[in-house]
Amino acid sequence: MVMTSRAERVSAAFVKLTGTLVADYDVLDLLHALVEASVDLLDATAAGLLIADPHGDLQVLASTSEESQLVEILQLQAGEGPCVECYQTGTPVVLEDIASLEGQWPDFQAAALSQGFRSVQAVPMRVHGKTIGAMGLFGRNPGALTREDSAIGQALADVATISILQERTIRESALVNEQLQQALNTRVLIEQAKGVIAYRSRVDMEDAFRRLRSFARSNNQSLRETASQVINRELRL
Repeated sequence: MVMTSRAERVSAAFVKLTGTLVADYDVLDLLHALVEASVDLLDATAAGLLIADPHGDLQVLASTSEESQLVEILQLQAGEGPCVECYQTGTPVVLEDIASLEGQWPDFQAAALSQGFRSVQAVPMRVHGKTIGAMGLFGRNPGALTREDSAIGQALADVATISILQERTIRESALVNEQLQQALNTRVLIEQAKGVIAYRSRVDMEDAFRRLRSFARSNNQSLRETASQVINRELRL
């Protein structure tokens, strides 16, 4: 097996994300590619992504694990946390030791520690002063990302943000809102399909999602189409 260097993997990640700038793309698949690349390339155990919907309300649209997804959801329910603050301020938020928080964001602290996370760095999804969300990079151990990892993580987030907002330079902004709304609707279908697969095949939710996404990619289908087939009992994974 040919081993690739970190520099080659970083380059490949940027090529994959920038490829969306010149072709039609699935917003949700782009966001999953972002969080997966971030965990693969950076010193992070898991990642979760919050994106503002057309009404400005944050929603969880991508994650690399059920644990990080749960923490992000609980942040939204509490209305506070590092990723929420990162979105509101448009600046990174670094927590080197979640356990050392003293009274700040108690709901987030309890949720993160219960899922085994001890550190987090929130990276803004922004470009030219416009912030559309935040990505949380979670670690199992205390500590901060290196300067190099932080720079790569921000660059990946910036490219993904440009890919989402690029339509605003050539079409009505309503199209971008429509794409984001469609991604939100697709997320609901995916969660339902994951549950169906997990129940039928007696696997956990992460394995269920891997099966769903693998089938979609292998058969050149969108995640939405594949999830609908599973829910409608047209497909069994």
